[in-house]
Amino acid sequence: MSDAETAVAQTPFDQIGGAARVQAVVDAFYDLMDGDPAYARLRAIHAPDLTPMRASLAGFLTGWLGGPRDWFAARPGVCMMSLHRSMPIDAELARQWTDAMGRALDQVGVEPEMANALREVFGRMSGNMTTR
Repeated sequence: MSDAETAVAQTPFDQIGGAARVQAVVDAFYDLMDGDPAYARLRAIHAPDLTPMRASLAGFLTGWLGGPRDWFAARPGVCMMSLHRSMPIDAELARQWTDAMGRALDQVGVEPEMANALREVFGRMSGNMTTR
């Protein structure tokens, strides 16, 4: 397989660096959310113990990015939009989520082109979750 074919065959999950790298992004994201006052409103809508959320988001992102789809297999028919429907997500909370995730991508050293593409998609996803 040529270098070009290998690059095309790689999923975003592979390009980011696999499960350990996805977990590092998720951990950086939740560490920012937990410790930076800029994300206080976002932190306030989460449970005190972020451990289950860290595992869930890592599993979701792993499958969503093209890695093992265990999260989806364990939750047939569940979508991220439905899971967040009952939460009071406004434009500011969506912005906080996207900003913290973008910072996490940078902290972990995700390649800039991939990080920018993910920022764009995450921005659209979080914006679509707003209830007002």
